[in-house]
Amino acid sequence: MGESMCRQQAPGEGHTRHGWLGVASIAAGTFLLVATEFLPIGLLSRLALDLHVSEGRAGLSVTAPGFVAAFAAPLLVVLAGAMDRRAIIVALTATIVASNVMAALAPDFPVFLASRLMLGLAVAGLWSFAVAAGRRLVAESAGARATSIISAGISAGTVFGMPVGASLGGLIGWRMVFAANAALGLLVVLVQLRYLPRLVMRTAIRASQLSAFARIPMAAVGLLASGFVAAGHFVAYTFLEPYLRNTLALGATGVTLTLAGYAATGVVGSFVGERLAGSDVRGAFAAAAALLAASVLLAVAAKGSPAWAIAVVMLWGAAFGAVPVCVQMWMFNASPALYEAGSALMVSAFQISLAAGAAIGGVLVDNSGLDAAFLVSGFVSAAGVVIALMCRAAPAATHRSTVVLENQQ
Repeated sequence: MGESMCRQQAPGEGHTRHGWLGVASIAAGTFLLVATEFLPIGLLSRLALDLHVSEGRAGLSVTAPGFVAAFAAPLLVVLAGAMDRRAIIVALTATIVASNVMAALAPDFPVFLASRLMLGLAVAGLWSFAVAAGRRLVAESAGARATSIISAGISAGTVFGMPVGASLGGLIGWRMVFAANAALGLLVVLVQLRYLPRLVMRTAIRASQLSAFARIPMAAVGLLASGFVAAGHFVAYTFLEPYLRNTLALGATGVTLTLAGYAATGVVGSFVGERLAGSDVRGAFAAAAALLAASVLLAVAAKGSPAWAIAVVMLWGAAFGAVPVCVQMWMFNASPALYEAGSALMVSAFQISLAAGAAIGGVLVDNSGLDAAFLVSGFVSAAGVVIALMCRAAPAATHRSTVVLENQQ
């Protein structure tokens, strides 16, 4: 049974516009989620000072959500059963709001860390359900574009979280940054309540289907390749701000503008990735990952020329922006019927890779310097390209989804 069973049933231009507004509301949720996940990176010094802990201990607030998400994502998909996905998405966005409020009011570090663990549940769930839900709001032929819009929210959140936290933290304080984020989240919840229709499932994902998805050759290759690319990326990305500030000797304004440019090119990259992945998802993924690996390696070579180095960082942003949408489309193509199961496994693989990459990068920076971290980043990412290209013959599943969407006006 085709993906057409997932589309809204009433045709017409107004209905189509309503569906795209629903997609935009989900994208806003993913942006808020990932921006919140990475906010502490730009606030670590202030957090550590105010909460009376070391910067190393404060860094746990960055890795804690990913740790929870890696283990919670498959569990949440199974526990969700056939529940209305609209209710789940709104509840997860509300969880982001609650996490931000709790962080803003935290009297000590244990409470702040608890707020970050709560955020991990939202990371696990929203990443697992967002794209699958978004594809059901539009025509089957527009599914790839819906995927790219939601993935653009993820890409933008990844790169905006750190600079926004750093910039606003100095102006209004870290507590007000989290409070402002909570206010933004409340607005997103209201928009989702207005534009998301009911998303009723005919069948529920079972635990056995998670392992069934992982056994699909195309899915297994995609998870492995994307894991290497994500780990490689975060080996270096975690230390992009020190690279810009110390290695390139950019001032505060230069760092902020460069990170903003990285974010902008990342959004552009997500849409370019969608266009390329529509005809050859493996080739698009390999191209994006290869450009990412080359950009990180070139960043080391170009460090003597800030102008060239900044241009390389822009390419890096575009490359990474294309990766999430390519991976999402890869998981969908591997098995549309088990797409939510695939998304959950992708979240686990990505978050484990994020934590591993950041940890490896930290060890390398402390012992061998930034150059070593960037070189390892490039080669680990390149390994993902090799895996994707050498396993091109891995087949996808052949069955289709049996999900129906009921429109709620």
